Amino acid sequence: MSSQEKQLRIIKRADVVLEHAIIRLRGSGQLERRDFLRLGAVTLGSALLSACNSEGPKWADRWLKTAEKNNEQVERWLFSHTSMNSGSPNSYLAGSKFPSYFISKTVPTWDYAKSPWFLQIGGAVKNPVRMNMTELMNVKSRRQRIDHFCVEGWTAIEILTGAPMSEIARIVQPTSDAQYVDFVSFDKNYHESWDIESALHPQTIIAYAKEDQLLSPAYGAPARVHSPIKLGYKNTKYLTQITFMPERNGGYWSDIGYEWYGGT
Repeated sequence: MSSQEKQLRIIKRADVVLEHAIIRLRGSGQLERRDFLRLGAVTLGSALLSACNSEGPKWADRWLKTAEKNNEQVERWLFSHTSMNSGSPNSYLAGSKFPSYFISKTVPTWDYAKSPWFLQIGGAVKNPVRMNMTELMNVKSRRQRIDHFCVEGWTAIEILTGAPMSEIARIVQPTSDAQYVDFVSFDKNYHESWDIESALHPQTIIAYAKEDQLLSPAYGAPARVHSPIKLGYKNTKYLTQITFMPERNGGYWSDIGYEWYGGT
């Protein structure tokens, strides 16, 4: 990804964050002067970058880092552990049009003939475990009709069922220094790390069913992480490993210019 493309992505993301913030605050009646000042910080770096020429100034990287840091600060400020998404009530389910993105040349499919599928959960936890599908499905489940937000600007609505990450955390018992969670895939080892607050949101689930049918390979089978509070690229499909960590470790897309936090 070129420096210019990275600049444009962060500028676009800053605009989205600001728009979401204003909509949420207007709806709550809490849009006060101090809120504008706080929201203004997120656009500072982006405004300067948008005034640059196509090559960008030598100090552009510094402003890019500042803009992304401010984006994350605003997104963390907007985050609510009790705010719940239910999708637009008058909208249709995405059905077969639900995104089936993967990075391999062909649809990743687990080869059960070679080995059974397991989900390894460990890292900074007191009780690491390895779950097969039956064990994962025996965890207290959550069925939810939610939005799926893409960084490109579109939204799809779907019904997904899975084990809440909060329930999985209850089983493995993260240690006090666990501040991040990494989700690893067998799709060319695709991974994305999350802040633990987002990972433990009530609507963050390890999904294994879509519209009450087990996931097909196109949609991330056998299991995937999903939450309406994160953009689509943060929702790792073809899941094989969950690792609780003291430090963040990036991700497939966030390592090449996408925002790491990726909140909605």
